[in-house]
Amino acid sequence: MTQFRALVAVLVAVILIGAVPASADDWDDFAAEAFAADWKDFTPEAFAAAQREDKPILIDVTATWCSVCRAQHQVLDQLVKEPKYRNLVVFKVDFDTQKDALRALNVQKQSTLIVFMGDKEIDLSVGDTSQFSIEGLLDKTL
Repeated sequence: MTQFRALVAVLVAVILIGAVPASADDWDDFAAEAFAADWKDFTPEAFAAAQREDKPILIDVTATWCSVCRAQHQVLDQLVKEPKYRNLVVFKVDFDTQKDALRALNVQKQSTLIVFMGDKEIDLSVGDTSQFSIEGLLDKTL
């Protein structure tokens, strides 16, 4: 019986060790996934649901050909992994294909970022790639 308990203890230890990230970089990736904001494709229904739940929301209007959008995404990809943004819902709106959404949101240009708290629009930014100011924009939802 003692050997059986020892075997079970060893198996549990192996399983637990396998579940823990092996290096600091792995831990950063693990933690980022655990704390990352929720990214979604924009639909009016999903947006309305997030608003009804009084969630902090970021609308990211982007275009695949836009270099400013790519620069914004590099900043956003890092910021939304921070624990303070774990409740943030990020909706991506494609500037070229989602014209109805652009009209509903009153957006004229790609690289537009709009933050909401529930159904209240808090602020917006167009063409900004500064990590400091994008973080300030997101912080308005906290």
